[in-house]
Amino acid sequence: MLVVAERINSTRKRILPAVESRDVEFIQDEARKQAEAGANYIDCNASAVGVNAEPDALVWTVETVQAAVDLPCALDSPSPDAIEAALKVHRGTPMINSITAESDKLESLLPIVAEHKAAVVALCMGDEGIAAGAEDRLEAGRVVIGALLDAGVEPDLIYADPLVFPIGTDSNAGLAVLELIVGLKKEFEGINTICGLSNVSFGLPLRKLVNQAFMVLTMGAGLDGVIVDPLDEKLMSLVYATDALLGNDEFCMEYIKASRAEKLVA
Repeated sequence: MLVVAERINSTRKRILPAVESRDVEFIQDEARKQAEAGANYIDCNASAVGVNAEPDALVWTVETVQAAVDLPCALDSPSPDAIEAALKVHRGTPMINSITAESDKLESLLPIVAEHKAAVVALCMGDEGIAAGAEDRLEAGRVVIGALLDAGVEPDLIYADPLVFPIGTDSNAGLAVLELIVGLKKEFEGINTICGLSNVSFGLPLRKLVNQAFMVLTMGAGLDGVIVDPLDEKLMSLVYATDALLGNDEFCMEYIKASRAEKLVA
């Protein structure tokens, strides 16, 4: 399971002032803690600083993170200018978070993704916005994934995001995501799926419990990546255990290593 660590996001109250003031120590501490907890990518979002300031802020964030940890970054921005600026300083294979089936996004971001051979989160969302219906989201997924493949992006670099709705407002929202994961992987051989979990529990008590249960279910449906807070020890423990149960962890070695490192909680 590929883990994209979500904590360095400027929409969070403690992150925005750290990015604005260029607080190296704070950002690097966040990066190290997430890397030690099992992250594969460190999400970097500087969008809250404002459109004009974002490119410089994202470049600084990526350079600061990669000076502290030997991990690639997910460049989390709606701005092609900010993404292009960050790509110039990034080490390794970056992830672009994200592209959609919206015509303007495809036009501006598709050449960047293809040129840099970046991994990319492909949201199942079109010009009409985020559709509530699973079939409409699947159709948007077909458009954006098809465009990426036509542009020469390798299937294993594509991470399709079915988009998660709260089950508190739609009891079938979780089931729709599971169906979309299965459908997307069946239709597009070799692509990956990814999602952010937390929206599923919005408005409910004990949200972490719902998120953890949903994590196991999505992995069982074939989810390949997740955008989460890796400092949630129970959730990460379930990732290791579920990977072992699904046969994704040969001889349970990753689970055993995590146990020896005292990363697992029961």
